Amino acid sequence: MSDDIRRSLLFWTKNCKYRNLMAAVLVITGILAAVLLASDIGKSIVSQKTISRNSYGEGTVKKQLEISADGQKIEEPIEIEIMERQYTAGEIQEVFRRAVEQIERLALAENESAEKVQTDLNLVTSIPDEPVKVEWELDRYDIMDINGKLHEETVEELEQKGETGILVQLKACLTYTEDETKQAMHEMAVRVYPPVKTKTENLIADIKTEISRIDTKNKTKETIKLPEKVNGKEISYYYPMDFRGLTVLIMGIVVAVLLFFLDRQNRKKEQDDRDRQMMQDYPRIVSQLNLLLSAGMSTKSAWKKIIDEYKKKKIKGKKRYAYEEMEAAWNEMCSGVPERECYEQFGSRCRLQAYMKLGTLLSQNLRKGTKGLADMLRLEGIHAFEERKALAKRLGEEAGTKLLLPMFFMLAVVMIIIIVPAFLSIQL
Repeated sequence: MSDDIRRSLLFWTKNCKYRNLMAAVLVITGILAAVLLASDIGKSIVSQKTISRNSYGEGTVKKQLEISADGQKIEEPIEIEIMERQYTAGEIQEVFRRAVEQIERLALAENESAEKVQTDLNLVTSIPDEPVKVEWELDRYDIMDINGKLHEETVEELEQKGETGILVQLKACLTYTEDETKQAMHEMAVRVYPPVKTKTENLIADIKTEISRIDTKNKTKETIKLPEKVNGKEISYYYPMDFRGLTVLIMGIVVAVLLFFLDRQNRKKEQDDRDRQMMQDYPRIVSQLNLLLSAGMSTKSAWKKIIDEYKKKKIKGKKRYAYEEMEAAWNEMCSGVPERECYEQFGSRCRLQAYMKLGTLLSQNLRKGTKGLADMLRLEGIHAFEERKALAKRLGEEAGTKLLLPMFFMLAVVMIIIIVPAFLSIQL
């Protein structure tokens, strides 16, 4: 297989997923465009005789139409508004009838019947799904308020006085919202009884009554003594447990865990950046060593020369980790550590295969002599440059992959901007 065919197949394989995506997008947009164009063409060539009015509650219809007079097209289109449909007199009466059927059921709320009301009523101000608003009138505002909430204390006091099953007359005024001159009246009566309470609720009510009595009796005192016995039962009082401390502890643990993982992630990122930078510098270091050794310098002198050049060109705060490790190795040499051992430790500290190989190569040639070292460094330099080109290519591919997600979001936004208004303009 020729190189041109192989490259073509490789290019096609890498771009296959993008081609499939492009094809899918084109097919979908083509179908949608065809549907929209067919609908729009059908509407634009047919003369419109009528306009459908919206049903009640759907709002005013707004249409933009092109017109022609005596066969001459007028350039400027007109915009017309058609009000929503209104009920006829007979339909309004039917609306009131349906509203009356619902109003008693809604008003009773949790009470089973109007003959025994023990919980709050729900005096609604509107009827669901009907164009009707409701206003209420009561003959006993001391028993309940305009919203239907019972005055339990008043009911219990009247019960104790012998007035059982208090009759309350309610009058509902129903008004058609689109024409407030259209109204209907509905009356209902309920009998109100004290709410049924459990033993616990009665005990709580008695405790509150006793505390209120003590409070009224000791208005001038800075503190009041809570009743220790109510209805023959010993009562103790405690502040409710506040779990703020536990909440803060849990939040602290969560934050600590998140910080731990964030630190690990940052350290991994720093290590990856360090390794990437060192691999970028590796071809240059090998080339410098090869050049200086070919010029007749010893390995140690070449090492020192590279470090001196780095110090001259070093930008403040901008570290090149490979050169920093070389400087650390030089300092070890100056402190008396054997040169061979310094090269090996240099490769171990760098923790990259290429630098370990370089350190081993320099260490071995100290034992065997420098014969052939320049050739080996030249070959290593060629290999290092190839690795650097591969790294640059890989970084470029990663950058392209990272851009895919924003591109998909942008595509989705563009599709929404184009398609949604077009669909909304279709009148079914």
